[in-house]
Amino acid sequence: MKALYINKKLDISVVEKPIPEPGDAEVRVKISHFGICGSDLHYYYEGANGAFVVKEPLMPGHEVAGYIDLDPSGEFEKGLAVTIHPATFGKSEEGIEDQPHLWPGGAYLGSASTWPHTQGAAAEYVIFRKDMVRVLPANLTTKVAALAEPLAVGLHAINVAGGVSGKKIFVSGSGPIGLLLIAAAKSLGASEIASSDLLDGPLARAKNLGANTSIKIGTDVLPENYFDIVFECSGVARAISGALTTVRRGGVVVQVGMLGAGGHEIAIAPLVSKEIQLRGTFRFKDEIDVAIKMLADSPWIASTITHTYGLYDAVEAFAMAKNSEESGKVLIELI
Repeated sequence: MKALYINKKLDISVVEKPIPEPGDAEVRVKISHFGICGSDLHYYYEGANGAFVVKEPLMPGHEVAGYIDLDPSGEFEKGLAVTIHPATFGKSEEGIEDQPHLWPGGAYLGSASTWPHTQGAAAEYVIFRKDMVRVLPANLTTKVAALAEPLAVGLHAINVAGGVSGKKIFVSGSGPIGLLLIAAAKSLGASEIASSDLLDGPLARAKNLGANTSIKIGTDVLPENYFDIVFECSGVARAISGALTTVRRGGVVVQVGMLGAGGHEIAIAPLVSKEIQLRGTFRFKDEIDVAIKMLADSPWIASTITHTYGLYDAVEAFAMAKNSEESGKVLIELI
């Protein structure tokens, strides 16, 4: 079978490997599509995602869907369309018993945060634990189901915020996560949605997915003390300062974008003077199940996908995914 590996900075290759065999409580999935995530871009273009350095060939791919190829137990029928919850959870700690995504010792597909690295799903056939499998509704294609993981990230951020129904929200950064968060907020009844970005392309896609207002950074002025909730998706320190300015007194700012390691200069005074609640959000717990249903019920969300490439076109696919003016979500197709 063919498999894609990031070997080091700017070094990616397709290699031939034996088709793996599932063990107890495992299934083999024939991969249809996987999405290129921001973390994948960091691994390829920088050789690291923050403090997580590529030390051995790393197979990317945690936004994934495909078809059951082999289930030795017979529980899942061959050809059944599925997506995958990409996390395996660690050991519970006091105070976070109901938040397994925060337990230490867990792993995530396609991540260099563990040693050996946790390999992803950028291969024709991949073995998964059965409890990671999520069966797709009949009206949801595997291509669109590759959005379930990043949509779940947005849904978890909304849950961390306490919900968006009837709220005025601002999404800072209109990359794929920001776009899917906007779509989720529209579906969940936000009363007003504004989006921001440096570029026109992402802002146009944000409007297509439900944003009422576009704010171009560097050109337009952010309103002060206006939004009930701000979702900061860019991971840029200056954008956090803007979020603290534009959220209303007593409002909520949810930090979705991952900042780089080290110190950052943030104008944090409004956090105190306006009693803002600044909340972090990390991946998701079980929101992927809601994401699957939302994708099936709202086919317009599929417009987040702008480009699809073949496995041997991975370099071009990564370049397009990095080109945020031109692309939303970029997929690689294996079938």
